[in-house]
Amino acid sequence: MILESFWQALQASAVGDFIATSTWAFPTLETLHVIALVTVLGTIVIVDIRLLGLTSTDYPVTVISNDTLKITWIAFICAAITGSLLFTAKAHDYMINPYFIRKMILLALAGVNMGVFHVLTWKSVKQWDTGGIIPVAAKVAGVLSLILWVGVVMMGRTIGFTLGIFY
Repeated sequence: MILESFWQALQASAVGDFIATSTWAFPTLETLHVIALVTVLGTIVIVDIRLLGLTSTDYPVTVISNDTLKITWIAFICAAITGSLLFTAKAHDYMINPYFIRKMILLALAGVNMGVFHVLTWKSVKQWDTGGIIPVAAKVAGVLSLILWVGVVMMGRTIGFTLGIFY
């Protein structure tokens, strides 16, 4: 198994070893990862519940999106960096943990959902931005986004309680 050897080598690397053995590195990275993920989730929820027409209906969707999108991407990049560093500390353990795999699949599906929304539905946003009826496709994208991101968080939390039990 080439990939298994790669994960073990990554875990045994200087970075992986440092993060795994340091008393402060893993908890610090994990704290930063959670803060970044909560920021991503919070800004996404703001847009999703607006798409569903549940709140902030006096504000155009484009304004809410523009106000949150930069924060979302900055937080996502921080979460990806800290998550990657955390991964190096226990790469082999993560790759055999089904909850980690499920988290990555849900994360990919959330990205696909966002991409489809922006490529297809966002094109007509001027028609429903202020006071118009929000199209069903936008509401579906909002619901899917909420479900997928809650799933990402649930799988992420479960990883912490199941890491090391799948051998």
